[in-house]
Amino acid sequence: MNLWSTFLTRRRFLWLSALAGSTLALGGCASEREQAPSSTTFDEQPASGAGEGDGNATAPVDDNAAVVQARVDAMTLEQKVAQLFCVAPEALVEDVAQVTAAGDMTHEGVKAWPVGGIVYFAQNLIDPNQATEMLANVKHFYSEDGNVAPFLAVDEEGGTVVRIADNDAFGVQDVGDAADLGAAGDATAAKAAAEQIADYLKPLGFNLDYAPVCDVMAVGGGTAMDRRSFGSDPALVADMAKAEIEGFLGKGMLCCAKHFPGIGSAVGDSHEEAITIDKSGEELDQVDLVPFKAAIEAGVPLVMVGHLSLPAIVGDDTPAPLSAKVVQDLLRDTLHFEGVITTDSLAMGAITERYSPAEAAVAALKAGCDMPLMPENFRKAYQGVLDAVAAGALTEKRIDESVLRILKAKQQYIGGL
Repeated sequence: MNLWSTFLTRRRFLWLSALAGSTLALGGCASEREQAPSSTTFDEQPASGAGEGDGNATAPVDDNAAVVQARVDAMTLEQKVAQLFCVAPEALVEDVAQVTAAGDMTHEGVKAWPVGGIVYFAQNLIDPNQATEMLANVKHFYSEDGNVAPFLAVDEEGGTVVRIADNDAFGVQDVGDAADLGAAGDATAAKAAAEQIADYLKPLGFNLDYAPVCDVMAVGGGTAMDRRSFGSDPALVADMAKAEIEGFLGKGMLCCAKHFPGIGSAVGDSHEEAITIDKSGEELDQVDLVPFKAAIEAGVPLVMVGHLSLPAIVGDDTPAPLSAKVVQDLLRDTLHFEGVITTDSLAMGAITERYSPAEAAVAALKAGCDMPLMPENFRKAYQGVLDAVAAGALTEKRIDESVLRILKAKQQYIGGL
């Protein structure tokens, strides 16, 4: 029995509960959306005396479950819901467009909303001293307030998608596009590229890189993923992605396989609009899922679900991160992924055109995702999840399941619970 047959068999038993758990009342409009921040650059004064504030994982693996469970049991519902979100630093301060330091306003933000992760972009990263001090201050704030250390994340794939390697101030060499690594066909070089990225991210204070890309490029190219994909051969992409994961994890850097179940052949860009793949389950199994199976076998701690619609699989045009048939049935139950499932950015047009911030976050959690990434309006999304729990649309037990997975990954790779 192939993977797709197994999936169909499981789905006969799961589809009723999955559909019941994924019902969502729509109705968000422009008034629900977060207004754009001011165009002024914001540069907080660094906090004095800031230190690293987090520890290295020292507990034996067998003890991790008890450590994690004890920490979850000690958290309030508000702390647990905040732990689900990964946001840009600007989401935690008022009326600013660019955060380049972590001072009193950032401290107030992470105290009010101790989010599970913060993801930084080129506009936040000026030079090594500035970046190191900013991230160290954030770690210090979490430690000082007794909160779980955050994921400090960045998109640093190499080549087309980098936040640091294209800034001369950091003085690091760009490892280049995945397409070039794939063309060379050398998995050892792919592993070395991941190690090189980890070697310059870790000293700055980062602990999570949203890489590698596991999407299989369409034969002949012509999509948004052409340079970011290792190639059109599923086996090659699997080998290269697995090598990069081994490279990242060998350096103690959390990493993330993206964009499940594979957007390499989708026409369009989910940053701007909905994208669709009209593939059958068998086609996915033979092509797009191959690298993700390899990534899971390699122990990847996070998988990101992309914003594509799969009508042949789901039955309608629901984006994959909001569909239990994709997240729970396929990724969790069929591929047996036990790590952290994150959405792609919920501020992308593929989501914001159809869902309010609260609707998208709640739907993602109902579908089985653990971390709603960068909602269009974090505070509305956060409150929406709390309201869903209060209304019984989500249970605290469901929240706990995701927090347990997030804290398990942190205990293993960051420590300090």
